[in-house]
Amino acid sequence: MSSSRDRRPRDPRRPGATSRSGSRPNKRPQREPRRPDGGTRSGGTGRTGAARSGARDVRKARSARASAPPPPPPLLRRTFRRGDPKKRLKITGVLIVVIMVLFAGRLTQIQGFDAEEYAAAASELRLQTIDVPTLRGQITDAGGNPFALSVEVRTVFVDPEDIDPDERDRVVSELTERFDLEADEVAAKVDAAPSRYQVVTDGVRPEDWYEFRDLGLSGVGAEVDYERVYPDETGAADLVGFVGAEGHGLEGLEGYLDETLAGEAGKRQVEVANDGTQIPMAGGLVREPEPGQDVRLTLDRDIQWHTAQTLAEQVEALDAEGGSAIVTRPDGEVLAMADYPTYSQDDVGETTAEDWSNGAVAETFEPGSTNKVITVGSALEEGATTPESVFTVPYSLQYYDQTFRNAENNGTQRLTVNGIMAQSSNVGTIKVADEVGAQNLHTYMDAFGLGQPTGLDLPGEETGVLTDPDDWWGTQLPSVSIGHGLSVNAAQMASVYATIANGGERVDPTVIAGTVDPEGEFTAAEERESTRVLSEDTADELALMLEAVTSDEGTAPQARIDGYRVAGKTGTANRINPETGTYDDGGYTATFAGFAPADDPEIVVQVVLHNPQSAYYGGEAAGPVFNDIMSFALKSERVPPTDEDPPNIRLLEDEG
Repeated sequence: MSSSRDRRPRDPRRPGATSRSGSRPNKRPQREPRRPDGGTRSGGTGRTGAARSGARDVRKARSARASAPPPPPPLLRRTFRRGDPKKRLKITGVLIVVIMVLFAGRLTQIQGFDAEEYAAAASELRLQTIDVPTLRGQITDAGGNPFALSVEVRTVFVDPEDIDPDERDRVVSELTERFDLEADEVAAKVDAAPSRYQVVTDGVRPEDWYEFRDLGLSGVGAEVDYERVYPDETGAADLVGFVGAEGHGLEGLEGYLDETLAGEAGKRQVEVANDGTQIPMAGGLVREPEPGQDVRLTLDRDIQWHTAQTLAEQVEALDAEGGSAIVTRPDGEVLAMADYPTYSQDDVGETTAEDWSNGAVAETFEPGSTNKVITVGSALEEGATTPESVFTVPYSLQYYDQTFRNAENNGTQRLTVNGIMAQSSNVGTIKVADEVGAQNLHTYMDAFGLGQPTGLDLPGEETGVLTDPDDWWGTQLPSVSIGHGLSVNAAQMASVYATIANGGERVDPTVIAGTVDPEGEFTAAEERESTRVLSEDTADELALMLEAVTSDEGTAPQARIDGYRVAGKTGTANRINPETGTYDDGGYTATFAGFAPADDPEIVVQVVLHNPQSAYYGGEAAGPVFNDIMSFALKSERVPPTDEDPPNIRLLEDEG
């Protein structure tokens, strides 16, 4: 037996537990378990079916609890202990003081030490730099007469914020009436607040602006601008060209010389409003504009005008597709360069790029008989013939598989080289070319400037075609010798005749005499290259032959000018039909080139008519144009008449 103190008192909540005093409590009588239907168990000591079912449920529950996963461990909770609130307040206060000190220091730096720098930076954000227009240089003739000039105009604008409401209606009315504007459009700009800058109109003449300014109306201002002007009827549109809306050259000399003419725009700062509009009054001038230089041409305004008019009349009279005419001095200085059809520089929007083309350099053609001077000149220079050399010249000549004929059937003749040139004999020229040879003939054509740039440096220039003699086929030599099988532009052929008139020395042609700076100082253009092509003796001999062309026995007596000895050459060439690539139905090119006075040349004229209909031979179609232009140029240049009559030269073998 164990002592009573070794016994652990039983939990009174458990069956059979004892009280703390050690006595056993009284048992409660056990009740019969109730059935679900309200009855009690019965029947001796055995278990009923309900009891057995309950036992099975208990076992199932225990089995389920045994197979279920163990429950997760309880979450660990971290506990914080609150610090001393006074300490927290002290730390917060220190942090606030530190931050305030930093802000105060930065503010002192910005408003004190760096105030100017930040103010300038802020100002730069509102300012923009814009171009200030400058005066574009003039294009003038040799005497200073303008072909193109810029005039000062005004761009009128309004500042809607600055317009006095009491003056609003009058501002709209005055702007509308004085500058011929639409009232609704003006009113919309006047009422465009908060905008500070609205352009009302441009191109206003200064005197018209001054009259408006004197009205003293508020909110209206004007800026200086420049407008390009082309005097009427100069006949030089294709050469001079025009500028675009931005004031830069687009075509002709305006485009080619743009860097010289344009000058350098100034710079101005303007304030930009919140809506992005500029406020011109708010900025300062950063850089003064520098005016462009004037370009002085070699052209003569009067000769240019007359050349253009004469050419246009003949193109219209003969219903030709077009034409070109060039007037030069023997040293290559161009006095006139005209093309037709042409256009008006004041109405460029109604024209096309084809209209702007300068046909004098951009359109190529076969030169025909005007090329014969090179063939004969090379023979004389090489010593293959003399002016008096005689050739048997039939009406036609079989050369390989091709037959060449003269323009007129004069039967078989014994012609001198003088006579071959005067009558423009195809067969005779071919015989002379045989004496020269393909390589020599090509060398002289190259030296005269065919198949290469003229040196004018004009936009759109075409160099023409001159094939290498190694590529010539059987009939190429005779074809080229009479001006077929190659192509040239009008300026190239004018240079050929200028070379002969200049004693055989070729000088690159030019239209530019020099420049004039804003102070009025003239600077001559660079010296041009020159090449000795023929000797002076050969050039003089050719001049006499060309003078015979304008005699009664020659092909162009209509080119003669009373009082002057005239040398020249006709040309009539077939044109290629662009649709077939052959000469069939391609029409003709009529040309005439020459100089006067023949004994002391001063003026050279080249005329080209493309596909004339009423008359197409060079003498009858282009000869009269040559005569008219040459006569006017001689008078304009005050060239004295010739004192001596031309010497007699022998054209036929049997002439004494």
